[in-house]
Amino acid sequence: MNARATILTLAVGFAGAALAHAEDPNMGTWKLNEAKSKFSAGAPKNTLVTYEAVGDSAKIVVVGVDGEGKPTHSEWTGKFDGKDYAVTGDATSDTRAYTKVDDHTLDFTVKNKGKVTATGKVVVSADGKSRTVTVTGTDSKGNKMRTSSVFDKQ
Repeated sequence: MNARATILTLAVGFAGAALAHAEDPNMGTWKLNEAKSKFSAGAPKNTLVTYEAVGDSAKIVVVGVDGEGKPTHSEWTGKFDGKDYAVTGDATSDTRAYTKVDDHTLDFTVKNKGKVTATGKVVVSADGKSRTVTVTGTDSKGNKMRTSSVFDKQ
């Protein structure tokens, strides 16, 4: 009987975590709408971003190009709790921290070797069909950059 109770408790917990992420408007695949976006000269561009639930965490996969037009691919798995979690595949950062501000807004901090290189905000529209990501920081060459990227949900 104890084993059944434990399994049921775990199943309900995982289902609850999955449901919480399923209702999160950030979850899904987002494609860059370049016509509506603004980039500093030489700034990297994230062209496709995917958010998916992984247990009680989120996995974010980012595909794009760097400031020189070379392809990029990075992955981050963590919680939206403001703590630093490792990034893989990004030569310009080793951790990111996301903080949930409200149901449609995330703040984030990007670091490399403990130093903040960028900060930003992700805002999903009320209808959940688009999102705007604003980033202020320093590019890989030390130049100041600011981007405002608009993404459409796929």
